[in-house]
Amino acid sequence: MEAERGARHERWSTRWNEQGAPALRQFLTGILSGRQQGADGPATHELRASDDDRERVAEVLREAVADGRLTALEHEERVERLYTARTLGELVGLTADLLPEELQPLRADGRPVMALFRSEQRDGRWVVPSHYPVTAIGTGVTLDLREALLQSSHITVQATVVGATLTLVVPEGVHVIIPAQSMLGGKKNQAPRAVPPDAPVIEVTGMIMMGSVVTKYPKPPKRGWGRRRSP
Repeated sequence: MEAERGARHERWSTRWNEQGAPALRQFLTGILSGRQQGADGPATHELRASDDDRERVAEVLREAVADGRLTALEHEERVERLYTARTLGELVGLTADLLPEELQPLRADGRPVMALFRSEQRDGRWVVPSHYPVTAIGTGVTLDLREALLQSSHITVQATVVGATLTLVVPEGVHVIIPAQSMLGGKKNQAPRAVPPDAPVIEVTGMIMMGSVVTKYPKPPKRGWGRRRSP
């Protein structure tokens, strides 16, 4: 019995030294270095704005003048700035005092996700930096990339997932790979592998401990059952 316990202890000790200790070091490093690394190209707020981005902001300004949050003069001044703005950073400033952060038509700050025992979600029109740290501990985090603007063609999501689930909702034509290390965790990549050779790449690196990383495409709308048949 003693020999069996000793052998079992030896196996667990070997496994800890080979897998557990390095994983713990990487986990702690991921949390302590949860700041965004420098990326090639312009900063997120310096990216050029599109006509669609301007229209999103224009809609918020129209609603604000209609319900009295802006006067007619303030609305006129902001619309003038809107159509002369060149970057996302200039557009963001036009609605910053009109809506809470989670309802803003554009988000270009590129801040990493640090979710500790509370769920968090990024969706809508937001800029995904080339290197994006995400920490999820004891909760669920969703990154919806369907309307997001990718800062580069290769996005690295540096994930630290502990007792949590990180879900990525990706649009069609995006290649997803998950080389993140997993310890008592899971990785489920539901994104199709058949994509064009020049497709953008989302790479999920980092560490998963007692949690999971899931990537998926949005479900197609259900077909109605109430359609009448032709006579």
